[in-house]
Amino acid sequence: MATPRFYVSIHSCNLLIMMYNEYIESKVLPIEKRGTAMRSKSPELMKEICQYAEQYYLQNGISPSTTKIAEEVGVSRGTVYKYLVAMNDRGMIEYDGHDIQTDVTRKLNTETSQTAIVGSVPCGSPQYEEENIEEYISLPTAIFGKGDFYILHASGDSMVDAGIDDGDLVVIRKQNYADDGDIVVALVDNQNTLKTFYRDEQGRKIILHPENESMDDIVVDNCYIQGIACHVIKAL
Repeated sequence: MATPRFYVSIHSCNLLIMMYNEYIESKVLPIEKRGTAMRSKSPELMKEICQYAEQYYLQNGISPSTTKIAEEVGVSRGTVYKYLVAMNDRGMIEYDGHDIQTDVTRKLNTETSQTAIVGSVPCGSPQYEEENIEEYISLPTAIFGKGDFYILHASGDSMVDAGIDDGDLVVIRKQNYADDGDIVVALVDNQNTLKTFYRDEQGRKIILHPENESMDDIVVDNCYIQGIACHVIKAL
């Protein structure tokens, strides 16, 4: 029995080759195009990662881990690492596999002052101040400025309307005078309290005003100003 033979014209061969090439091109991207697609990164995610790294450094004094960043921005650790490397390559940040530095963190890193946390100050009825130094923390001068500072834990709820909640750290600039409207650490009868400072219309009485509508003013003839609240570090 003779084997069947198939004859294909040159025109048919060319047509088949063209169809095959079109099929291949539809399935496989050129290497250059694939590389471009893989290198593309979301500008929004880059910005989010950068802002979180700066915020975390401000609060903790160190760079966040890839795990922390991943939890914050909602992507995998591997994706965070690739983004950090890409951002480093583009000059957006400096990343050595551990520390993340941006223009903001470099500025914060240049100058700091060691500031003592010296116990608590009541946001309520006046209480004795505990002068025991608990620890020292570094305050970046770029944010807090230069000066003689100490830090107290806020306790109570009399200053909540001023944004000072129980457990917050209040940065106090040491000075013995105040203007109306300043939030002060005031010593009254050997007890201290954190309140807003005012004088009455006659200038004879000092009013220590709680920033809480449910609480009454403390009115005294005199008090000793131990410092002015200038910053609040919110409790986590």
